Amino acid sequence: MYNVLIIDDEEPLREAIRIIGDWDRLGIEHIYEATNGRLGLELLGQHHIDVVMVDMKMPELNGIEFLRAIEKAYPHLLTIVISGYNDFEFTRQAIQSRVVDYLLKPINRQDLNQALRKAVDILESREQSKNKFISQNITLNMSLPKLKEKLYLSILDGSFKRQANTALLPLIGADQKGNRFGVIVLRLLNRDEIRRTRFHGDADLMDFAVTNVLAQTSDERLSCFSFSHPRREREVVSICTLAPGQEEHMALLLAQVTQKAVANLHGLFSMVVVAGLGKLCTDVLELASAYMDAKTLIHSTDVLKLEGEYILHTVPRQMGTLEEMSWTERLLSIQKDAQTGQANRAKVLLGDLLKQLASGPIFRLQDADRMMKEFHFLLREAAIELGASTSALNQDGALEDLEQVGESDLSADFTSFVHYGQRLNRMLELYIAGVQHAQAGNQPFDITDIKRHIDRYYFEDIKISFFAETYFLSREYLMKLFKQQFGYGIHEYVQKVRMDKAKELLGDSSLKIQEISDMLGYKDKNYFSKAFRNYYQVSPSEYRVSLQ
Repeated sequence: MYNVLIIDDEEPLREAIRIIGDWDRLGIEHIYEATNGRLGLELLGQHHIDVVMVDMKMPELNGIEFLRAIEKAYPHLLTIVISGYNDFEFTRQAIQSRVVDYLLKPINRQDLNQALRKAVDILESREQSKNKFISQNITLNMSLPKLKEKLYLSILDGSFKRQANTALLPLIGADQKGNRFGVIVLRLLNRDEIRRTRFHGDADLMDFAVTNVLAQTSDERLSCFSFSHPRREREVVSICTLAPGQEEHMALLLAQVTQKAVANLHGLFSMVVVAGLGKLCTDVLELASAYMDAKTLIHSTDVLKLEGEYILHTVPRQMGTLEEMSWTERLLSIQKDAQTGQANRAKVLLGDLLKQLASGPIFRLQDADRMMKEFHFLLREAAIELGASTSALNQDGALEDLEQVGESDLSADFTSFVHYGQRLNRMLELYIAGVQHAQAGNQPFDITDIKRHIDRYYFEDIKISFFAETYFLSREYLMKLFKQQFGYGIHEYVQKVRMDKAKELLGDSSLKIQEISDMLGYKDKNYFSKAFRNYYQVSPSEYRVSLQ
C-alpha cells in the first residue's frame, strides 16, 4: 500500500482529486493534504510519502521552490505536477526534477489516474527489487536457530533447569569452563516513530536492522547474540560471551561495544536509546540477575535530562533518598473534568502537574511509564462511561476504540520531558474530543441542512471542515452521508449548483463573463471558463452563442 500527498491551496481541487482518484484499485492507502509547499515539507518529515501531487502556484513556498527543495532531501520521491498555468518555466523545472507527469487544471479523471498509474508502476518495480534484496539478507542473518533465543529467554526469566537441559548448553558456550557472560539491555524510546518512518511500519524488518547493527559493532573478542524481547516491544537484549584470557578487560569491552552500538543506531536511524549493562557473570544462570540489574539502570534514567540522543548506564546511579510523588489524585481530577466537558480546566490541571514534575529533582523512566499507563486507563474508563469509547471518528461517524487511533496520536514514544508532556496532552485532547462528540450525539442532525447551506451560499469558499466542526462529526462521515442522500459528493454538489447557476446567468446577455465568474465565487475568469468547459464540454462563450 502506498501514501500520496496533495499540495494545493484550493480545497475544492484537493477534494476533487480525492473523489476522482481510483485509490483502492491503485493500492493507495493514505492521502495527506497540505495548503502550501512549506507545510508539504513538514508532512514529508512526519509521514512516509510515496507520491506527491504539487500545484506550481502557491503561497509561502511555490511548486518550483518545493521541487528544488526535495531534489536533495528526497531524491527517490515521485512527483506529479499540477498547474493552471501552462508556463514554460514551470514545465522546465518539472523536466529538471524528473516528475512523473504534468497535469493542467481543471483535472479530469482519466488524466489523473493515468498519472497515478505511472507512479504506482514505478513504485511496484522498486518494491520488487528491494524485497528480493531484503529477503536475501534476512535469510543470511537468520542462520542462528530460534532455539538459541528461547534458551536465553528461559535463563533470563529464571525458568531454565540445568539438569534437564544439559544437552543445550553447548549452543551458548555455557559448557566451557572459564567463559564469562555479560548482558546488554536496550530501551528504544522512539521505536514507533522509527518503525513507521524508516521501516514502512514493518516491526520485523526494524528488529532485524537493530540486531544487525549490534552484530556489526561487536568486538572480535566478544561473541554476542542479540534479539528483540518478544514480550517487551521496546526492549532489545544482547548476551555476550568472552572466552578465557581477557577477563580483566571484559567490562571495558562490553561498555565500548554498547557505546558504539547505541551511537550507530542513533546515527543510522535517529533512534533514541537508553542502554544498561548488567554485572559480569561466571555462570550463565547468573544472567537472570545481571539482566534485572541492567533493567534497573534503565528504569532509573532521569526523563528530565533526556535530550533526544542516547544514554549508556554502566554503574548504578547515586540518587539519594527520593520523596515518592503521588499523582493519582491529580489524574483523577483531570479525568473528572474531561468527563464533564470542562476541557480547559483539565488541560490546566495537566499543565500544572507537568510543571511540578519538571521542577522536581528527578523523574525516573519507570515512573513516566507508570504515569502514562494510569492516565491512559483513567481517561479510557471515563470515555467508556459516557459511551464515547475513545478519541477518533471512524468513517461511520462512530467513535473507535483507543487501539484504532493513529499510532502517531497515541504512541508511547517520548525522547525528552517536553515530548512526554506533549504525548499526555495529545492523549487528553483525543479523549476530550470523544466526550464532546458523545454529548453532541444527542442533538438532532439533518444532512439537508448542509444542502440548504450550499444552495444559499454557493458563491462562498465552502469547506467541509466548517460542517465537521459545526456538527461534531467527522469529515469522512459527512461526505459519505451526503453522497448517500443526494448522489453527489459535497464539493461535487457545490460545483453542480455553480454550473446550473452559470447557465442561468449566461442567459442574461447584459452580464459579462468576468462578472458571472465573480458572482459564482471563482477567483478568476480563466478558471471559471475551464471549469465550465470541463463540466459541459463547451466554453461559456460558446454556450452563450448557442442560446442566441
